[in-house]
Amino acid sequence: MAGRLLQRCRTRWLGEVGQSRRALLVGEGNGRMLEACAVALPHCHFTVLDTSEAMLARARLRWKRAGGGNNAVFSRADMREWRADGGDFDLLVTNFFLDCFCPNELPRVITNISNAAASQARWLVADFAVPPSGWQRIRAQTGLALAYRFFRATTGISARRITNPEEALQAAGFVLNRRERFSHGLLHSDLWTRVK
Repeated sequence: MAGRLLQRCRTRWLGEVGQSRRALLVGEGNGRMLEACAVALPHCHFTVLDTSEAMLARARLRWKRAGGGNNAVFSRADMREWRADGGDFDLLVTNFFLDCFCPNELPRVITNISNAAASQARWLVADFAVPPSGWQRIRAQTGLALAYRFFRATTGISARRITNPEEALQAAGFVLNRRERFSHGLLHSDLWTRVK
């Protein structure tokens, strides 16, 4: 059930970016978003980046099963150090990725990704969130504290909690166009557009 909900969150705005020609998928993981993109964006070229060779292998397998063809490149990259060759991606995708970085790393990661963006590029961001109050906040804080402990131990992420990426996204020249919340505010799916 959680997997279906996460996928709904990942793909919520995919119908809004159907004209995309070059997409950068960062931290793609097992390739579920890429598989959906193969269907929704058949004329798009994809660059898929992840730090894990195992996840890249799984993403490649999903891509092949989806009939994706030769219009995808898969590369291992650490986004804290990665530099774009050019700024011509009209679609950026970071699903359940930006929450992996601590406050002193996240602005650099967002800048590195945004440097690859064309003017008026769109950025799909799906991630976890902590609601402002009530039982929803307590539920999110408890669940996310356990998740961060687990992922710090198993994957070595630097974050101990969610750092809101909005300020860094705005500083990189993006504005929030659309947002939908899921699971009582625990998840959100955003569509951002570059304006400068």
